Amino acid sequence: MTPAIETAKSAKIVFHIHEYIHDPQSGSYGEEAAEKLGIEKERVFKTLVVSSEKGELCVAVLPVSHQLNLKLLAKATGSKKAAMADKKSVEKITGYVLGGVSPVGQKKKLPTIIHETAKEFSTIFVSGGRRGLDIELSPVDLLELTQGKFAHICA
Repeated sequence: MTPAIETAKSAKIVFHIHEYIHDPQSGSYGEEAAEKLGIEKERVFKTLVVSSEKGELCVAVLPVSHQLNLKLLAKATGSKKAAMADKKSVEKITGYVLGGVSPVGQKKKLPTIIHETAKEFSTIFVSGGRRGLDIELSPVDLLELTQGKFAHICA
């Protein structure tokens, strides 16, 4: 049981766990999840940790089929600039390894921005806290669990 699943259970939301055998040779964790679970890429969301010019971290949750626009994310968080956070910081702050970072159940709760296309679906898939494990939940429940906000963060 991962912290992401424990957090979802504690919140008493409706969610489903989806597991698959992760291929360490896979080039994209999110695309691998979409393929192995038989889901369109637009419904599988990746979790990226970003740092502002002040060194403040935040979480971006976006479809694996999209690329994060750092300028749009900076604007959504009220920062001037944003850059990808370094791997060690991500793992230390979230408690998850890269490729298994969930927006839910992180060691330190970070501000979270969810790409607005999530609202188009009744459920989306996010990492369940380890490679080969996804959680399916409603975008509204994800918003509440992360105390995040929806914004346009992809080009």
